[in-house]
Amino acid sequence: MSIRHSLLALLQDQPRYGYQLRVEFETRTGATWPLNIGQVYTTLDRLERDGLVAREGDDGGGHVVYSITAEGAAEVQGWFAAPVERNNPPRNELAIKLALAVTLPGVDVQAIIQAQRVASIRALQDYTKARRDTAANQRTADTAWLLVLDSLIFQTEAEVRWLDLCEARMVQQAQSAGQSAARKTSNGVTEDAAPLNADNRR
Repeated sequence: MSIRHSLLALLQDQPRYGYQLRVEFETRTGATWPLNIGQVYTTLDRLERDGLVAREGDDGGGHVVYSITAEGAAEVQGWFAAPVERNNPPRNELAIKLALAVTLPGVDVQAIIQAQRVASIRALQDYTKARRDTAANQRTADTAWLLVLDSLIFQTEAEVRWLDLCEARMVQQAQSAGQSAARKTSNGVTEDAAPLNADNRR
């Protein structure tokens, strides 16, 4: 998530101080990705250093108000115009957890999948209800939150489907391992019986 560009976009709307930027960001995204206020001010310091924002001064209440510069406006317009790159996908803790689980002995992968499926379906139900309630209000201000909810719903649906695939793959792997073990046992019996049969013929 680009906090840098998100703050620039909000400053393009109007000058604000750090806490206002945090509140606006969380309001417009439904507080799905909460911001740490320290992170906001650290980002503002970097944006100021890079000439993308400038301090307007004190608002009279002890808050430093920031405004976007021409360079900052160009930066945020470029951000809106460019597609989000997938070269470095964000870390997916669930995918990492399962990838490690299948490579380590003694880990019940099926239990991990089942527990996650229950949690994911519960989250999907919550997102769907929130979307239904928000859509019923039919307010223009809710459009941003609806977009976020749609994204969360689609992502969670995809996660449930992926978990189904993971479970099917585990079942298939277990069946293949069982068949392989059965073949080994069968071959072992045949090899052991061969000399005995030869002796019997003599």
